Amino acid sequence: MARYMIQASYSTQGMSDLVNNPQDRAANLRPVIERMGGKMESFDYAFGDFDAVVIVDMPDNTAVASVAMAVGASGAISSIKTTFIPEEAMQAMRQAIGVGYRGPSG
Repeated sequence: MARYMIQASYSTQGMSDLVNNPQDRAANLRPVIERMGGKMESFDYAFGDFDAVVIVDMPDNTAVASVAMAVGASGAISSIKTTFIPEEAMQAMRQAIGVGYRGPSG
């Protein structure tokens, strides 16, 4: 499994819903991640560009993309960004040497 960081910002309606009905969103998200074969390591709220930062272990990019799309489609989120964490990046770097791409300079 690979680790991913998901950063999300609530929409105006999503934030209004949380203010009017405070709730533990981690408890709501955890079973969704587990259904996709993953595990939530942390769910933290943030100041700045994103309102929440979630670290998950997921089987693959498709699984994490499915969760991000489902959360994004809810309307409660105005933006979502997923970053994969070093182990998978290192694997990609090792594989990149064999793909045969040549840049414009030859």
